[in-house]
Amino acid sequence: MNRALYLLRLNRPASLSQHGVTMLRAFCAKSEPEVITFTRPQLYRYLALGTAGVVGVSAYSAESDHLRLAWNIPTRLIRDCACAVAMILDYKKCLSSKLEGEERQKELSACHERGAERLLQLCFANGGVYTKLGQHIGQLDHLLPEEYVLTMRNNLLDRCPISSYKEVSKIVQKDLGDTPDKIFKRFEHHPIASASLAQVHVAEDHAGNKLAVKVQHEGLRESADADIATIQALVTIAKYLFPTFDYQWLVDEIKLNLPRELDFLHEAQNAERCRANFASKRSKLRGRVHVPEIYLDRSSHRVLTMEFVQGESVLDLAALQRVGINPAELSRTISKAFTEMIFLFGDVHCDPHAANLLVRKKDGKPELVLLDHGLYRRIDDKFRLEYAKLWQALIYGDAVAIKQHAEAMNAGDMYPLFVSMLTQRPWEQVVNESSPDRMYVKESEEHRKRVQAYAMEHAVDISTMLTRVPRPLLLLLKTNDCLRSVDCCLGQPVNNIVITARECTRAIAEERLEHASATGVRRLITQALVAVEVMRVEVRMALLRLMAWTPSWTIARQKEEQQPNLAGAPLATGGSL
Repeated sequence: MNRALYLLRLNRPASLSQHGVTMLRAFCAKSEPEVITFTRPQLYRYLALGTAGVVGVSAYSAESDHLRLAWNIPTRLIRDCACAVAMILDYKKCLSSKLEGEERQKELSACHERGAERLLQLCFANGGVYTKLGQHIGQLDHLLPEEYVLTMRNNLLDRCPISSYKEVSKIVQKDLGDTPDKIFKRFEHHPIASASLAQVHVAEDHAGNKLAVKVQHEGLRESADADIATIQALVTIAKYLFPTFDYQWLVDEIKLNLPRELDFLHEAQNAERCRANFASKRSKLRGRVHVPEIYLDRSSHRVLTMEFVQGESVLDLAALQRVGINPAELSRTISKAFTEMIFLFGDVHCDPHAANLLVRKKDGKPELVLLDHGLYRRIDDKFRLEYAKLWQALIYGDAVAIKQHAEAMNAGDMYPLFVSMLTQRPWEQVVNESSPDRMYVKESEEHRKRVQAYAMEHAVDISTMLTRVPRPLLLLLKTNDCLRSVDCCLGQPVNNIVITARECTRAIAEERLEHASATGVRRLITQALVAVEVMRVEVRMALLRLMAWTPSWTIARQKEEQQPNLAGAPLATGGSL
């Protein structure tokens, strides 16, 4: 029986009023606080009035969004500060310890465990943006201590808040003008899925169309600015106390992307562009990629009504076999879809984890269904072509070209580390032209631990790198990791590299032909050179595929992977942001 998996993503916040921001800045700018004195009777009287006021606000806040916000934001701020102080004191004590060697590592690991548990409880208490932040941390395998990553991943990725029907109805009525039961012929009160920022309900309109209605959790847009400001303050304080702690790049990404994710009309625009791209003549996947139809007349910034699509999880191998879908063909379709987004369209769905990818059979072939279009990155032609040329150089193992294009991405003299972040291979292996398999990565627990160890050893350099590279690259690193994971789960460990090679070559070829003469000998020469380049890539990729499935090569690769990685350049990966 088919399953409908609607795992969502969320959208964007409102701002504090300009007057409020001005007043807050003025207050914070005072050089000396005013000292106010009270007599004891006055103090008792003010305390009584204050207590009565708090009780009154608490009672009335159930009916007032503004008062609820006024109550919740200070409460969340107090929780944030308490958590931050406890963690800072714990780390100060741990780092000042005189323990050495293995004992010191054990103590530091225990400190990480305590810090991760405190942060987890803070995410549970505050919810919303904090849940989203915790989920991000759960995907930063190679950038944060493993204790934090595993704690967040094991407790937050599948545990999200569920809004009551009363709260859902209130938002729908406020945004669309009536309750769900009146707008739709049928509206299921219990959601079929919930994420950190929204949940999805099944509905049916009066024309008989089955719909999926995505409704944002209450209060997120209103509190998001304050939450982001608090996170910024805590990261700034942490960097001041621990100079090597520099995760400003993560805060910058949250600032940029969260407001967009909290705006469902922005998500609708992303979905429409995606549908148009794959329907265009440039795409080789016309009819093979489906984006659910959006019903704008029943959508708002906090409510998104779309076509309900049934399909199988792309990682459910038993279900794929049951409906007759070939995992290898599905893997190729997924890789082609996302490499076209990156190298041809420059409009990239940046959250391609398995929950956002469904598949169904159409005309005997797999049709990919793309869900959750909240997190996109649009990249300009200059960056798109530079990125394509970098990947082409990586595939050829051309050290000079790799350095040139990596420096164009602000990698500077850290380009070997930058290359390792992109490929999950050490620099020496990437530029080993005598090894056609140098771009092959075998996903295993041993490989993951090795990557984690190198990444933690060079965490400061990685963090520095992530602050200097172009912002679009951060989400592309995440996209690469998600696609690599799906590719390997489907048993096709070479597919992504092979298809990346073809698409980046195609993008470069289109650009060269576009700037070639319209007619004459020069254009013919350009076309011939492009054809030779394409053939060169195809030969190299065919050799890679052949060696990847040759038993003798497989045994040699296994022996190599059992040996310690002594590459001069650190092995790292960009992780997920």
